[in-house]
Amino acid sequence: MRLEDFDYSLPPERIAQDPMEPRDSSRLMVLDRSGGTIEHAVFRDVGRYLKAGDLLVFNDTRVIPARLAAAKQATGGKVEILLLRRLEPQVWEALVGGKHVRPGTTLDLVVPEDLSGLKRPDRSSEVLQAEVIRDLGESRRVVRFSQPITPRLAAFGSTPLPPYIHKALRDPERYQTVYARDPGSAAAPTAGLHFTPELIARLKAVGIRTAYVTLHVGLDTFAPITEAKVEDHAIHAEWISVPEQTACAVRETQSSGRRIVAVGTTSVRALETAASSGAEFRAFEGDTRLYITPGYRFRAADAMITNFHLPRSTLLVLVSAFAGRERILAAYEKAKREGYRFYSFGDAMLIA
Repeated sequence: MRLEDFDYSLPPERIAQDPMEPRDSSRLMVLDRSGGTIEHAVFRDVGRYLKAGDLLVFNDTRVIPARLAAAKQATGGKVEILLLRRLEPQVWEALVGGKHVRPGTTLDLVVPEDLSGLKRPDRSSEVLQAEVIRDLGESRRVVRFSQPITPRLAAFGSTPLPPYIHKALRDPERYQTVYARDPGSAAAPTAGLHFTPELIARLKAVGIRTAYVTLHVGLDTFAPITEAKVEDHAIHAEWISVPEQTACAVRETQSSGRRIVAVGTTSVRALETAASSGAEFRAFEGDTRLYITPGYRFRAADAMITNFHLPRSTLLVLVSAFAGRERILAAYEKAKREGYRFYSFGDAMLIA
């Protein structure tokens, strides 16, 4: 399919800059993918559209303070490191911004309070260095830290927000889901930001079940497609875990005729990766490069809670595969007319 088939215009004022307070006060568009009908609701009322026995599947990944500031040891030139995937305890794949950051370049990390002037840490304090050891192309590098970086991210890192959010986030926890527990993501699974502990408790009380997967979100999830043909786009690997407890819950839900409701496109990809590994849904752990485009046959997800996605993105392609491209784009146009908020801190859709 052509890339322009997944394009739409969006006024900048429709891009949400702040999360809603409380979380479940965001709006909810309910799209019937069979008939195309649309209802408007508030997210706290999502239970009206779910039934006892339905299984909500959440992605419990936690965003890490993955944005690091550094200076070239040789020249003092400014460099930014955005951690993507841990390859070994001290080795990471990362996006590296800066001029001429080639393999062999040594970087001194800078503590957050020194970001404006890139003053290097005092030599009497902890000094953390990173060496660029491989160029993967398109600003991707493999870097080796002088010490494991994970336990030091609280001191050296900051939360990476998407580039279309221009306001500072006063509370970093607002870019985490309330059930986030497994650190490893460079971006939040934003469909889950609408849930509160109280809402989850109310849903459980009426017989709606919950289960968890983990997909550590890389920036590819939000990167635009640049190839003229959508199918030519390549997705980089992301690590997922679908534990046995979740696999059992999925099988029980399928056998009872109830629905599996994936909370977010990341949960969809984790579930569908596990579903494709055999005739019966089984637990799975490892990398996924699953790229869902129109024509894909969904094996696990029966319904999806998601946000409104960027044009020309793999996420828009995925929801189009789930509900139909024309139906999704028509719903987006209606959302614009009705004043819905778009992207990470925006409103939600339930596609059922």
